[in-house]
Amino acid sequence: LLARSWQVLSLCLDYPDARLVSRAPTLRRAVADAPPAVRVPIWRFLDRLEGDELGLLERAYVETFDVTRRACLYLTYFTYGDTRRRGMALARIKLAFRKAGLDLVADELPDHLCVVLELGACHAPTVAWEILNEHRAGIEVLRIALTERASPWADLASALSATLPPLAGDDADQVRRLIEDGPPNEEVGLDTTPYLLDPRLNPQPPRQARPDMPTSPTIGATR
Repeated sequence: LLARSWQVLSLCLDYPDARLVSRAPTLRRAVADAPPAVRVPIWRFLDRLEGDELGLLERAYVETFDVTRRACLYLTYFTYGDTRRRGMALARIKLAFRKAGLDLVADELPDHLCVVLELGACHAPTVAWEILNEHRAGIEVLRIALTERASPWADLASALSATLPPLAGDDADQVRRLIEDGPPNEEVGLDTTPYLLDPRLNPQPPRQARPDMPTSPTIGATR
């Protein structure tokens, strides 16, 4: 059930297109038995996906995730921003993928939330669980930012949070600091590794199919 929920969230958090709209009934059924805190917000997003004009959703997606710092889908950006330490964090995540038997395509950053969720849904749930919880504070900042914008994707962030342990202690303090100060912004060393590129300043096109990461047969969808 957790794997199915993560798979649906991975698909829904990706760039919206006609193919995603056509999958909405299948995605709805895939989480029909999920807890209400997961199922209800996902269904609410799917209502928007099926009811809103696709062109408006596409523009809103780019404006939300390619411009707004606090609504970034790259998990390490919340904690490390444009710093040398982000490259080290990305290298650790990439190594975790390789140990799980996966190699990402050349232009795919390993900390993209959709990629991590797909890892957990289809291949290595324990590895994905560790990555998501390591960046639990960043996920909460994302949820808050999307909620403040009344974004359609706020429901998905809420559903994701419901699959993870509640915030407490250091994570809650980190959320407060990130909201007040934002991510670090040290430009030193940005040319040492492609993983340090700020996705807002170097936006990537809509993510394409990854033959090395098949989707869950439970849902029966491929990107």
